Amino acid sequence: MDISKKSNRDIFFEHQAQTSPYPLGIEIDYAKGVYMYDTNGKAYMDLISGIAVNNLGHGHPNIIKAIKDQVDKYLFVMVYGEMVQKPQIDLTKSLLSVLPSTLNSTYFVNSGTEANEAALKLAKRYTGRTELISFKRSYHGNTHGSLSVSGNEVKKNAFRPLLPDVRFIEFNVEADLQQITERTAGVIVEPIQGDAGVRIPSVNYMKALRKRCDEVGAQLIFDEIQTGFGRTGKFFAFEHFGVVPDILTIAKGMAGGMAMGCFISSADKMKVLSHDPILGHITTFGGHPVCCAASNAVINTLINDKIIEDVERKGQRIEDQLKGHPAIKEIRRKGLMFAIDMENFELVNNVVTTCIEKGVITYWFLSTPYAFRIAPPLTISDDEIDKACKIILEAIDSHI
Repeated sequence: MDISKKSNRDIFFEHQAQTSPYPLGIEIDYAKGVYMYDTNGKAYMDLISGIAVNNLGHGHPNIIKAIKDQVDKYLFVMVYGEMVQKPQIDLTKSLLSVLPSTLNSTYFVNSGTEANEAALKLAKRYTGRTELISFKRSYHGNTHGSLSVSGNEVKKNAFRPLLPDVRFIEFNVEADLQQITERTAGVIVEPIQGDAGVRIPSVNYMKALRKRCDEVGAQLIFDEIQTGFGRTGKFFAFEHFGVVPDILTIAKGMAGGMAMGCFISSADKMKVLSHDPILGHITTFGGHPVCCAASNAVINTLINDKIIEDVERKGQRIEDQLKGHPAIKEIRRKGLMFAIDMENFELVNNVVTTCIEKGVITYWFLSTPYAFRIAPPLTISDDEIDKACKIILEAIDSHI
């Protein structure tokens, strides 16, 4: 098949598998800061950070330098876990410096869904139990295990059978915690539910969840794939609740756009994956040195430039400009993680589409059709915030 004479767009639509029938189809030339630029030179303000990935914006110089420096040294050398590699060591040191002492052993993987898959395996292996508990409306990824513990039944039905022995309970409903028992290997939860439309539990509920897991010996897994690395105004969202998980999963904002994830627990728990059987979890490209170098630059930049300290103020600036509009029913927010509720999907779809036409990218939620998401780079300036909010309000006004 000779496709050399076809345009990039034709190849994209005809020969690349699509995730939906309605891809945005913007042909990107380059990206810098909060902007992406198409091949015609049109600028698009990225108000979703590639879905909570580019927390430091596009092309941050610290990340680019770290990547280039590592590329000059070596790329891939061996499957994960066999050789001592400085980028992995440096990243482990940086992560442990911002985590509680009980989370002291890292395992680097390729993505958020792989981190969750491995966390579920660890909970089962450590406890010797089989039951997994998750929450209605949750989202943990699209591979079979992660899909099994995600709460969107419509997305799951075409791929059954999935993992057995999975139970779903209501989020932020304390009475349902009694369904966590001595049969439960692990409870996997987003400290703030993302795809459900930024659902924020109470502090008392999260403390009760931690207590119940302790009472029955279940492993508490926090999926911080969207909420980590400053997105909510803390380095990790669990800091808002004063609760520490047994296992933590991270990805998305971790490596400045490089493909990376990680699951973290205590060293004594992690050791169970090394024997009976050996290679209890194995990954070829996990802990890729270039990705680790990028992630280390992300952490150092967040800390040294005190970026997280300004996240809540910026989030409030956006909320203050949008919340008075009569078409906006509710704003749910933590830091720079937003769900904007409107009357129905039709209005949301029109607003999101019009914003894109005007050069601002907001986006839909998979499981919350009546809301749209905002999750801009944490580095967004006040002037950029004001410009984006003006365009969002204009888009809303054009459809009411």
